[in-house]
Amino acid sequence: MQAMEKALAVPGLPPHDPGTPALSVVDMHTGGEPLRIVLAGCPEVVGPTLLAKRRYMRQHLDHLRRRLIFEPRGHRDMYGAVLVPSELPDAHLGVLFLHNEGYSSMCGHAVLALGRFALDFGLVPAPPAGAREVRVNIHCPCGLVAAFVECEGGRSRGPVRFHSVPAFALATDLLVDVPDRGKMLVDIAYGGAFYAFVSAEKLGLDICSAKTRDLVDAASAVTEAVKAQFKINHPESEDLSFLYGTILTDGKDPYSEEPTTNICVFADEQVDRSPTGSGVTARIALQYHKGLLELNQTRAFKSSATGSVFTGKAVRVSDILSCFFGSVLLWKRKRPELGVRKQNVGILKLL
Repeated sequence: MQAMEKALAVPGLPPHDPGTPALSVVDMHTGGEPLRIVLAGCPEVVGPTLLAKRRYMRQHLDHLRRRLIFEPRGHRDMYGAVLVPSELPDAHLGVLFLHNEGYSSMCGHAVLALGRFALDFGLVPAPPAGAREVRVNIHCPCGLVAAFVECEGGRSRGPVRFHSVPAFALATDLLVDVPDRGKMLVDIAYGGAFYAFVSAEKLGLDICSAKTRDLVDAASAVTEAVKAQFKINHPESEDLSFLYGTILTDGKDPYSEEPTTNICVFADEQVDRSPTGSGVTARIALQYHKGLLELNQTRAFKSSATGSVFTGKAVRVSDILSCFFGSVLLWKRKRPELGVRKQNVGILKLL
């Protein structure tokens, strides 16, 4: 027994190909959604800005994403984070998000996990004695996000919340022709990434009882239809101008003290086990834009996959940006361009 304990106490790796980098990772989860954080072993990700680093990793280090995410080390719904230096002076760390299709611009469940990780692994200054909360500034591809981590004795404990980047409703009641499913009204909103929103009932499904495969197929059909028929533009960066996925809801958008349920299908038919941090932020902006939610009115959002719950609220309205909407012409010949009207900032708190 003593020999076994001694062997296990010595860090080491089994023999491996010296030409293959050994990556040290920490696995976490938020509301059931996994996060694999690269602790050590990743080659330098080159670039003067975080978005430049994102492009560099896509072009030169994508084999590492595949090794981290896919089997036999991962699975098709694995999610990853590579920590990199940030060019922003206020950021404690920069992060690149990885999934089964590539690289996302924002991930709320990852921000919640990274807040605890940053505190416990010493990536932020140690909190003063008696501190109950620590702020962690995380530079995501969409911008700077502030996570607030409850702590005790200098270690993380309890809930984590975050202030997101400005979120906004991009388009409401957008008529989309979904092949084999008909025409339906869809909303598009941004919470660090763009999502399409539609009630599962419009697709003939119950969000709480339908098979996950049926929900994935329906959401993927909506995503592909929106991508084919409309071009999305972010006001500040072409790198952010893409539809990340579709969130199917229970249709219960007016405010209620009861949680509203949704499921997010993003990237290459990847299912989020959590309510989806950036998706909840976008949905809050959408509900506020429609007058269904007031400022500082907290709403609960439940994952239909795991039953985990996030809460969130819109906390202030930012400046109105210039907007532009292209003419609605024949789709597949010339797609209308969608621009931005108003931005709202949201907070998420994990229960």
